[in-house]
Amino acid sequence: MRIVRSVTVVAALAGLALVAGCGGPGRNQSSSGADAAPRKAAGATPETTGTGRPGDAPPVDARSTPRSTFALDVDTASYSHARQQLKAGSLPDPSTVRPEEFVNAFRQDYPQPAGSGFTVTADGARLPDSDTRLMRVGLQTRGEDAAARRDVALTFAIDTSGSMADAAKLDLVKDALHTLIRQLRPSDRVAIVAYADRSRVLRGLTSVRNRDALDGAIDDLSASSSTNLGDGVETAYRVARDGYRKGATNRVILLSDGLANQGDTDSKTILDKVSEQAGRGITLLCVGVGGDYGDALMEQLADHGHGMAVYVGDRADARRTFGTELTANLSVRARAAKAQVEFDPAQVRSYRLIGFDDRRLAADDFRNDSVDGGWVGPGHSVTALYEVTLTAKASGRVATARVRWQDPESDEAREAARTVSVSDLDGALADAAPRLRADRAVAAFAEWLRGDRYATDVRPATLAAAVDAAADATEDAQLRELATLIRTAAKLKN
Repeated sequence: MRIVRSVTVVAALAGLALVAGCGGPGRNQSSSGADAAPRKAAGATPETTGTGRPGDAPPVDARSTPRSTFALDVDTASYSHARQQLKAGSLPDPSTVRPEEFVNAFRQDYPQPAGSGFTVTADGARLPDSDTRLMRVGLQTRGEDAAARRDVALTFAIDTSGSMADAAKLDLVKDALHTLIRQLRPSDRVAIVAYADRSRVLRGLTSVRNRDALDGAIDDLSASSSTNLGDGVETAYRVARDGYRKGATNRVILLSDGLANQGDTDSKTILDKVSEQAGRGITLLCVGVGGDYGDALMEQLADHGHGMAVYVGDRADARRTFGTELTANLSVRARAAKAQVEFDPAQVRSYRLIGFDDRRLAADDFRNDSVDGGWVGPGHSVTALYEVTLTAKASGRVATARVRWQDPESDEAREAARTVSVSDLDGALADAAPRLRADRAVAAFAEWLRGDRYATDVRPATLAAAVDAAADATEDAQLRELATLIRTAAKLKN
């Protein structure tokens, strides 16, 4: 999904992608090879960001630090949650706004590769009344026909604590699960684990042929008591491990408002358990629900569980996610994916990465395969943005954008790259492709919402007009809605 006003680099991977490892229990492996579980990517540090507050890091001097490296992030929950809050008439908490997830939430038009891995594209524009430029690098995985995917073994960990009764959160979850069961194949399997003050296994991994039993378990869900999220996650992973299917996609799907208040409530303890199981071929999808939502814990769980975090705000969101997007995106296209943009100090004075505050890596981590990256599924796009200031006489190559990943079938590390030249960035922003103009506005909106120092000159009315123009050019209803949300946010902030 977390994003620009100098040379901005956008790495984009499109759609909702659910990533799952396919190795046997006890090892992190694909269907054709076995590797030790890679070390999890470290979060941002003062050395990598230059500040303890997201969005306030100073530009990086390209002469001293020419390489910018980060783990790919495919989450979209930050935008979806902000959207729901704005529709309800309130501003999102700035700490929950991640610019890269805002951009991830919108469609891109990057070409798809023929196989696993990524295509890399790049474009950009000269920003108005500025000596900086916008640069976009798009990373795209190939989509997948749902009928051609592997069988799946999905273990649902469902929050049934008292807080899930608020605003009919649990009713939304139950409707979504009923929708999903009808989209899966008879050869797929589903388990239902419920947790409140303790966890209960309502159904072990059950063939979807036995739909009535699964529907009955879903109907029996009811909300009460406190939230022992740690026990729920641990039990779900045990059920998934006991019913592990070699050669299939094995995944735990956590549905919760992320508000843990009993048992293991600190993120580190829960994260340690998730990380251990993620190295055994079982990955995690976190689905957040409800206006009162524990965003930080759900995002961290997804990052450490080799998965992603999404948010569903209403029944239409839930049915789209569980009825269409999830079933078409259950396999993996790239494991441990990382990006690195290397700037030419002779052409670039400084740059600034927007977003990815907790995904940044040391430059040497790019080709260190013991350091994990993002796990990316079919047809997905990720967007990362930079502001770059060029030198006075810049010409020729500005940067080289690279992506590195492990092939899910062979375990082989692979790379793709694209060179970006000054000529790629020379056009006026007003003449740029509509999606590029939209990406810039989406990123600026996110920075404005969280009060970044780089957004002090942002004018919501200007952003909304730019998004409206992009919506006209692309006939994209999601962009049209965004323009309305920007205007709503401006009224609320004033």
